[in-house]
Amino acid sequence: MVLTRSAQEFVGAVTFEALTGRAVHTALIAAGHALDHIKLARAADGVVVAPATADFLARAAQGQADDLLTACLLATTAPVLLVPAMNDRMWAHPQTTRNVAHLRELGYRVLDPDIGELAVGEGIGPGRMPEPEAILAHVGRLLEATGTLADKHVLVTAGPTREALDPVRFISNRSSGKMGVAIAAAAWRRGAKVTLVTGPLGTPAPVGVQVVAVESTADMHQAVAAALPRADVLVMAAAPSDFRPEAAADQKIKKSSAPDAIALAPTADILMSTIAQRTDGTIVVGFALETENVLENARGKLASKALDLIVVNDATEAGAGFEVDTNRVTLIGRDRDVEALALMSKGDVAEAILDRVEGLIRGS
Repeated sequence: MVLTRSAQEFVGAVTFEALTGRAVHTALIAAGHALDHIKLARAADGVVVAPATADFLARAAQGQADDLLTACLLATTAPVLLVPAMNDRMWAHPQTTRNVAHLRELGYRVLDPDIGELAVGEGIGPGRMPEPEAILAHVGRLLEATGTLADKHVLVTAGPTREALDPVRFISNRSSGKMGVAIAAAAWRRGAKVTLVTGPLGTPAPVGVQVVAVESTADMHQAVAAALPRADVLVMAAAPSDFRPEAAADQKIKKSSAPDAIALAPTADILMSTIAQRTDGTIVVGFALETENVLENARGKLASKALDLIVVNDATEAGAGFEVDTNRVTLIGRDRDVEALALMSKGDVAEAILDRVEGLIRGS
């Protein structure tokens, strides 16, 4: 960890070291530490500067090495992420704009600051440092975007859909969208361009992905059809409703006039409909949530919907259904090989699925 002189005005080096348990480096020239900038630069897998002030951006753009941090930048071959934070007028200044453009030309990844409440009563504008979770996601992409998925377009569906019964009620299911969100986030970290078509989520949308929010199964069907021609990989992790009311009421249905029965009609089978739209080479991953004959039903879906991989789990198993952070799945490939995974976080499941997808892209 490197602290500039200005950073030490806010939090002392001793405090940082106590909180992180890691050595803190502050001086470019110090007894016994004259080559710290070379050692740190060579040891780094990635360099993150957060917050990056207007002054730091200017010095980095000019290639200065007048303190330990800028010297490390010149000496490292690791990828660099700069996270600006400053007053909105400073961010908008033409000189800062030119500095940022030049840094990007040099190969540095420079985030745009968030829009929010600024210091000293300056109101709302661009200049806030992004939240730590967002920075961490960008660090992941900085380090992981070197594999087969880099620059591929991955289309992911997530969450439930809602089928209107009347203006205030709907038919839906218990899907939170956590599995699809985890896959979208992991694919983006691996360098993919990701489009996430999602129904109402019970978890925050991931950083960096294009989110297309939908409500009904028909909406999701239309959004998938629009994005599919550009997709190299399609991952259908959503749980769209299989049925909809045959006719939705225009007004709220009152108890006093409730019908004895509500007629249902099937919704479109989105995954089946993609068969005719897929381009050659598109990798397609489907999901099957079963309560009986789990593997048999999954194999049937794998064949009938022409999938390259199906991810199946048992909804009755503890920790493997809706609205939880874990999952226990079995992966079945197009050659019918079966890989049963242990109970793990949905993030780890996403990584295992994408490992298989990358293998399919490579032809292995």
